[in-house]
Amino acid sequence: MAQTAPPPGTPSPPSAPRPEDENPWASGGVMFAGVLLLVDGVLDAIKGIAGIASDDVYARINDYVFKFNVTAWGWIHLILGIVIAIVGWGILRGSAWARGAGVGLAALNMIANFMWLPYQPVWAVVSLAIDTFVIWALCTARKPVI
Repeated sequence: MAQTAPPPGTPSPPSAPRPEDENPWASGGVMFAGVLLLVDGVLDAIKGIAGIASDDVYARINDYVFKFNVTAWGWIHLILGIVIAIVGWGILRGSAWARGAGVGLAALNMIANFMWLPYQPVWAVVSLAIDTFVIWALCTARKPVI
């Protein structure tokens, strides 16, 4: 049976996004975001271990509104770092759950690093930039990673 074209004026069915509609920065960025989350998670874990090991590893700059015990921050960064690294690994494996979790954890990590600014300003700003890119890349890519 031969297929015929629909009569004029009939709306065409919606089509899936075409590969040429995909932003190349975003599609390559998802894989890079997975790597960045994995690395940022390991760096957070190292930050946490340093904070747990000794309270005098990090020096506070002046007086800051958010005054927390460095050991408590160490545990926060260690746990958050381990979870972020696991999610980064999930993104690299192409897991659908990891993309949503990656956005949420990157946002949570941004808040933690903002509050960490008086202890390690350069390291915190670098983590903020990494998390910003991760959120952008995971939110703008339409197709699965793998």
